Amino acid sequence: MTADPILIQIRKEGRTTATEVESKQFLQRAGIPVVETQPARTEEEAIHLGMEMGFPVAMKIISPEITHKSDSGGVKLGLRNIDEIKAAYDQIMRSVKSLYPAAQLQGVSVQKMARPGQEIIIGMSKDPQFGPLLMFGIGGIMVEVMKDVAFRLVPLKPRDAHEMIKEIKGYSLLTGFRGVEAVDILFLERLLLKVSDLIERHPEIKEFDLNPVIAHKDGAVVADSRIVLEEEA
Repeated sequence: MTADPILIQIRKEGRTTATEVESKQFLQRAGIPVVETQPARTEEEAIHLGMEMGFPVAMKIISPEITHKSDSGGVKLGLRNIDEIKAAYDQIMRSVKSLYPAAQLQGVSVQKMARPGQEIIIGMSKDPQFGPLLMFGIGGIMVEVMKDVAFRLVPLKPRDAHEMIKEIKGYSLLTGFRGVEAVDILFLERLLLKVSDLIERHPEIKEFDLNPVIAHKDGAVVADSRIVLEEEA
């Protein structure tokens, strides 16, 4: 096990779930590209970050108790100016407080909107017998409805990463389909290997989701992430 300051701090605070900002900082140190995401404790800080990053931006609730941010009204995308940030901040706080009155709210995260691309999902869950299982699939409706995903045991070898990408039904969406730009398959293979290595080095991670990963012809970037740690014995 390799100790990481962020995971250690989560443990110290008696938590098992990392915030989005913590998750992305953890990933970034492992060499996994993420969309720049900064925390804002107040509406004024959110406005400042939006102006600093440049519009449009996305805003999401930060709370250790709220993992499914969209379901709680805690996500606002494509904010184009100060007025939209003000309105979104108010709407997020009202919605989340209504649904989770006891939740600890730490403000919002502000991030630059990622340029459009193909949505990918990479995840990990633990099988009681075999250990960590890495998942790869097309994001959006393909994973929600079609369950179009592939699995491999950790640790992955280069051949595993190559094969799990090719075996999903939506593979043609990655290679270019009806005018849609092909994505960098080799980059995705290397990304899977990095994730596999990260999970192997941190067995204290119970669940791991990168969703969505936005893939392009020249790489990919993690737009949202979730990390859950094992309960301490």
